[in-house]
Amino acid sequence: MAENGVVSPLLRRKSPEPAGRTVTLVGKPGCHLCDEAREVILRVTGELGASFEERDITRDEELYRRYWEQIPVTLIDGRQHDFWRVDERRLRTALGG
Repeated sequence: MAENGVVSPLLRRKSPEPAGRTVTLVGKPGCHLCDEAREVILRVTGELGASFEERDITRDEELYRRYWEQIPVTLIDGRQHDFWRVDERRLRTALGG
């Protein structure tokens, strides 16, 4: 929930099946760690059937304020899962795969 009591549009209800889950990568253009994280996330979501979306921190003031020092940040169903590096096994486990 946001500080003002409004639920973030990134938050989603948790689904027990990987196909009902959404992984969001919060990063920025030109970030080599973001590129590495994207590769892992795309591989895992592709194999498990989870959705993938990406948010550019330079185009969203709230994301910039919250995550600037942690990018890339990985969210699962709108909740922070990881930052800087994506551990493939940990991501698979979190998605139920």
